[in-house]
Amino acid sequence: MEDKVLRYTLRIDRVLFAKFRYVAEYEGRSANKEIEQMLKKRVEEFEKEHEKIEVE
Repeated sequence: MEDKVLRYTLRIDRVLFAKFRYVAEYEGRSANKEIEQMLKKRVEEFEKEHEKIEVE
């Protein structure tokens, strides 16, 4: 059975990530969920401007 969740290592400046975690906590989310929300929003914006992305 294939796992739907992908694990990905992110390399990022420590200060920027500390600030990002602050924002995520302010929004009531974990840093991981905040990243997921941002990715969903960006893909949605892209698809609105271009076309729906089909993934196998």
